[in-house]
Order: sequence, then C-alpha cells, then structure tokens
Amino acid sequence: MKNEKALFALSYGLFVLSAHQEEKDNGCIINTVMQVTDTPKRMVITVNKDSLTHDMICTTGRFTLSILSEEADFSLIRRFGFQSGRDTDKFKDFPGVKRGENGILTVIQGTCAWLSGKVVSTQDMGTHTLFLADVEDGELLAPVPAMTYAYYHARVKPKPQASAAAGEKKRWVCTVCGYIYEGEELPADFICPICKHPASDFKRLE
Repeated sequence: MKNEKALFALSYGLFVLSAHQEEKDNGCIINTVMQVTDTPKRMVITVNKDSLTHDMICTTGRFTLSILSEEADFSLIRRFGFQSGRDTDKFKDFPGVKRGENGILTVIQGTCAWLSGKVVSTQDMGTHTLFLADVEDGELLAPVPAMTYAYYHARVKPKPQASAAAGEKKRWVCTVCGYIYEGEELPADFICPICKHPASDFKRLE
C-alpha cells in the first residue's frame, strides 16, 4: 500500500466509486463507506443495484474509491451523481483522472485520497448490495480534509430556491443529492431518480 494514511480519510461523506469492465469505464457517487478491520485491511461499501457501477463490481470483483475533499465543487458531484452511466461516458473530457494498476480509472481532481478494493463477500440489502472488500492499495493525494456530509450540505450543495408562491406546486427536496420533486403529494414509494434514495430521505420545502 502506497500510503496507509489514505484509510484515515474515510468519513461519512461523498465518494466517487469507479469500476472497469472490458472496454467500459463507469463511476457513481456513494455515501456509505466504512473501514471494518485493520488486519487484514478491509472496508465495506454499499451500492445501489440500479447503478451500472454496481453491475460491473458484481462481475469483476474490483473497484476504486476516490474520497472527495472539501476542495471538490458541485460540478464533479453532478457529473458522477446526476447522470446514468448506461448511456453516458462520465469520464469523457474529464482530465482529472488516472488509470490505476488495477485498470480502473481513479478520480484525482477534487479528491484527497483513493483506495482500491477486491471484493471478498457480498450481502443483499434489498435495493442495495453491501460489498466487503480487501484494501489492495491506496494513496493520500493531498493533506486536506475529506468532504463530510455536513460540509457538503452547508458549503457545496446548491441552496433550494425560496418557497413556492401561492398556486404553485408543492416541493420536496432530496436531502442526499438535492433533487427537487414537485407535485401535490410526495408518493410514499417515491425513489429519487438521481441518487436512488427513498421518500424518507426527502423533506418538504416550506
């Protein structure tokens, strides 16, 4: 491992998860990562099943996790979190990447560290899959703070507009990615089209 301090950059925040299968690269934003053991070095990630990255990891058993820093701006999060990789090359014309020894593109722009993992077991979590992985390699890229969830909400995520005027539709905002739903009521079974989180992660905009 190039730099064990990369492990200590893990936090409850936002991460770019990337994978490679045959000639295809893809990445997505996830927010659930945890180091579980030190010997051997292992971590768990939780990935939505609707993600192409999820499917690639299930097939190849390998991934790279880029840890966003406080220097990352919303455009990076929008690129990897607000569009599907099934019909879009998220890495096209994006200069801030390099291909690692495992063949997977690593996002190095707006990140403070990266870790590569080899899956050793999986667990079905309903809408998501939990991957337990050995940490194969990692590197601390910059001695800057990782982007915590609190920092993202306070400093990075676009602020919602003022409350709707009389006669306009009601609005709910996803507290994970900022997507806004408009309608008379938010369906109880609604799933965010961006980050795939459920209605329980939405709050009403007053």
